[in-house]
Amino acid sequence: MATKADFNAEEWSSIVEAPLLAGMRVVGAGRGGTIRESLAIGKVYAEARKAQGDSGLLDELVASPPAVDPEKLKGAGDIATVSGERLRAAIDLVTEKGSGEDAEDYRAFVLKVAQTAAEAHKEGGFVGIGGKPISEEEQSALDEIGQVVNASGSPGA
Repeated sequence: MATKADFNAEEWSSIVEAPLLAGMRVVGAGRGGTIRESLAIGKVYAEARKAQGDSGLLDELVASPPAVDPEKLKGAGDIATVSGERLRAAIDLVTEKGSGEDAEDYRAFVLKVAQTAAEAHKEGGFVGIGGKPISEEEQSALDEIGQVVNASGSPGA
């Protein structure tokens, strides 16, 4: 089982920021609901803190404040490209230095952050009636994140 001590500062920063970038990718995919979706991401972290003990890696991950270094985003391109690249790198790090269980727990956490953000705000409709739980743009972002999560760290990836 991997812990924060198994990674250098730059690697740990990548591991901490990747789930948040995945959530930001979904939030940025559609219009409206940005505040609600951002709060939903925070709730995923809060729930994970309550479930302490299930995964040492995730325990330390959620104990670190979720943050993205804005300096790293300057000139890096759009959030879709940045999130995909950084997520891939983070999963590869966890897969390389952690156990198979660590990698699976991390992948599941990333997907939960993204899915929760997508479901936090109904899209379309009128005054909350008749809207779709997830917009087409958000679903597209979820599909991209799922492809990265499922391909990274796998043999031949």
